[in-house]
Amino acid sequence: MTTSAQDQTPASPGDGVPASSGEGPGPLPALSALPAPARSPLRRLAAWLYPRRGVQLRLLLAGPLGWLTIAYLGSLFILLLNAFWTKDAFTGQVIPFSWTLNAFQTLASEPVYRIIAIRTIGMAALVTVTDALLAFPIAYYMARIASPRRRGLLMIAVLMPLWAAYLVKVYAWRTILQGNGFLEWSLSPLGIDAPGLHELANTWVVMSYLWLPYMILPIYAGLERIPSNFLEASADLGGRAGTTFRRIILPLVFPSLVAGSIFTFSLTLGDYITPDLVSDAKFIGNVIYDNSSLGNLPLAAAYSMVPIAVMTVYLLVARRLGAFDSL
Repeated sequence: MTTSAQDQTPASPGDGVPASSGEGPGPLPALSALPAPARSPLRRLAAWLYPRRGVQLRLLLAGPLGWLTIAYLGSLFILLLNAFWTKDAFTGQVIPFSWTLNAFQTLASEPVYRIIAIRTIGMAALVTVTDALLAFPIAYYMARIASPRRRGLLMIAVLMPLWAAYLVKVYAWRTILQGNGFLEWSLSPLGIDAPGLHELANTWVVMSYLWLPYMILPIYAGLERIPSNFLEASADLGGRAGTTFRRIILPLVFPSLVAGSIFTFSLTLGDYITPDLVSDAKFIGNVIYDNSSLGNLPLAAAYSMVPIAVMTVYLLVARRLGAFDSL
């Protein structure tokens, strides 16, 4: 048999075919034998963390919780520790780690501190009730009656006071209430004397204004979550408006109402600037600030435990009522 010249032409090295040899082509290296690329420490750490969701969550929260523990709880602990330290009667200096209960004995023996505590707690409760009565109709109108466009305008109107600085609003009210102010100018033609800056009611009015948005927003959110078919079912079963409100709307929105009261009650309980600027009344915050400025840290620290204890009880009750689910 004859072969063509083309078949007898040897393959060139550039043709991509291995040159023939007497032993034939050698075996190709296996892919598994190739060395794996080295991974950086960050890649190894990421691969280790990937299936461990709990460790990821702890690492994510470690920074904020650490800052909260050191900056807030640590400073609060040091402040409260001052309540058990002795104040030198001659120099007025606080002696650390010299334990005593003199500050608590002073609070228990002086009736003025009980009066101030009752006044502060009563004012916080009054402001909370006032804001709840004012906020509920506004929130109900926004959530159930207003058109989307009007609802947006009302939301802006509710949030707009929060854009202004706290001191600006308080000084604006001080200008209104003081002598020769806007209120006196409005009431003098009617023969009515303006209250001036000496009335405890000024604090009630100003604080109710300051904290009202914090009550409107939670109630609005709670009312918006109520399904409309609940109200329609009540109407189909012959329920009147008052019955529907008492037995359907109020129980469903009550946790949101309690959630709003946490803000109004706690903010009133700890405020000391508003009472000092618009009235002559002393509150717990004023006593703590005055004693801290005078160097009587043990008494200030001991008295600061009163609002802490009150708010702890308040938050425990609010938690039982489901308020935290509405925040």
